Amino acid sequence: MPMIRLDEVSFRYRGATQLALSGVSCHIRPGELVGLLGRSGSGRSTLACTLNGTIPHLVRGELRGQVHIGDQDIRGRRPRDLADRIGFLFQDFEAQLFSTNVALEVAFGPENLAVPREEIVRRVERYLRMVRLDALRHKLPAGLSGGQKQRLALASVLALEPQVLVLDEPTSDLDPAGRRDLMEAIRSIRGDRSLTLVLIDPETDEMDWVDRLIVLDRGRVALSGTPAELWDKGEALEKLGVKGFTLARLASSLGFRERWRDADQAAAAIRATGWRVDGGAVDRLRMAEGQRPPGEVLLEVEALMHRYPDGTEALSGVSCAIRRGEFVAILGQNGSGKTTMVKHLNGILSPTAGQIRLLGQSLRGQPAARLSRRVGLVFQNPDHQIFAERVRDEVAFGPRLHGLSEDEVSRRVDEALEAVGLAGAKDLDPFVLTKGSRQRVAVASTLATKPEVIILDEPTTGLDHRELQGMMALIRRLNEEGHTILIITHAMAVAAEYARRVILMQDGRIVRDGSTRDIFRDESSLRDLGLTPPPAVQVANRLGVPALTLDELIACLTKSINSPIHQFTDPPIHESAPGRP
Repeated sequence: MPMIRLDEVSFRYRGATQLALSGVSCHIRPGELVGLLGRSGSGRSTLACTLNGTIPHLVRGELRGQVHIGDQDIRGRRPRDLADRIGFLFQDFEAQLFSTNVALEVAFGPENLAVPREEIVRRVERYLRMVRLDALRHKLPAGLSGGQKQRLALASVLALEPQVLVLDEPTSDLDPAGRRDLMEAIRSIRGDRSLTLVLIDPETDEMDWVDRLIVLDRGRVALSGTPAELWDKGEALEKLGVKGFTLARLASSLGFRERWRDADQAAAAIRATGWRVDGGAVDRLRMAEGQRPPGEVLLEVEALMHRYPDGTEALSGVSCAIRRGEFVAILGQNGSGKTTMVKHLNGILSPTAGQIRLLGQSLRGQPAARLSRRVGLVFQNPDHQIFAERVRDEVAFGPRLHGLSEDEVSRRVDEALEAVGLAGAKDLDPFVLTKGSRQRVAVASTLATKPEVIILDEPTTGLDHRELQGMMALIRRLNEEGHTILIITHAMAVAAEYARRVILMQDGRIVRDGSTRDIFRDESSLRDLGLTPPPAVQVANRLGVPALTLDELIACLTKSINSPIHQFTDPPIHESAPGRP
């Protein structure tokens, strides 16, 4: 008997004219791990919400068809009635947190299921350890970083020990080490008991460990199969707004038909079949990198320290300089101090000690409203930034605050919305837009103040493949137009492709600062910080190619006729990627 059975399930949200789900049928076996893929609006989250009663009991609309968990039709059951069987982590995980400390948050669910006290203590210990939050058990959840909050929400769901686990983008705010922790947690749980998993994640490369992939499009099942079966279906996936597997695209471009398990296998196959490095292409890569030298120093950070009111020392002697025209990615594990540091650059936070200078002038005592004209910050969660009832008023807020005339305000609103591709959305409520569009509204609000420096905290979180490409194309264009760009990101492929400089942070300190190409070639140092280069860079490193993207790697390889195996520079030794469940 299937653990999850959906038969001809359709759903229309209240007030909507089109179906969000249309005749969806799928059966999921007990213990099966299933990944849901699809572009924004494809119906992934809607389908997930039918599995625990959120639809139709909390989110109203017309639901048709059959939804069974085990042998039970759950359409008449509310989420609270299913909490012991179905654990659900929402995409907006912060909405699930409300307790006064981390340990109490994890204990709340089991307490409400009348689990014995001794068992509650065991679960709290186990799941906090799994998500690496055991040292923060007494901390207020609101004081955690975005990634730590996501870990806490995940631990709270795991502590219910449900039969079915539904995770809606559970790693969107996690560093690569956090992704590995999630996989290890699932492996550990499956070792103890049967667990059926439904996982939504836009990163196709991160889904090759599940049993089956289901791709939704316009509320229907468009593709379904094992990762091996969909591995070479890159063109079909791209048409559905889903990124294909990176190693599959590399294999296809070089004429290989077999499926590569990882970067080691890919590099070995390439080395053994007559491919070599094109020295001229490598030289052109390096020459292109030096064609745009950075300008004068804009921001100087000197011995910066910050201690929060609860005593947490988030920054410990940070020093760096940001030059005009740079594109810098700030990388590090959750809680390493990245967001705390950038919040000092436009006056949102004040240093406990140390100095920050903008064009040689100290920021101490300068009001944040004045600084925002020079340094703009787009928050990690756009919903923490957006408050107006119309898009045009949201974007106009900054220019009006600076005392500009209404004619100038109107001109800047039009320019900013045109730049982010939302010129036709002026009169819409920003909260009816998709997450990607709300992110663009937040960017437009910053652009309208015309800052020299634009800081974006996790600008691609929650975006599908095409939205991510659009957002990063916009950010690159802004940089080419003269804006200095700083991004905080856990998307290693984004950092590799777009940034020209990388700052690595750990425990409130900068531990490495250099060109993106140099940083990403040192895989062992990245792994020591819990970071993992994207698949294309891993293959390039093993071949001794200084490539940062798949296209760069392919361009640097050429077919050799004679003695192909010895044409490669011996690559450095790399640690194998951790095993997967």
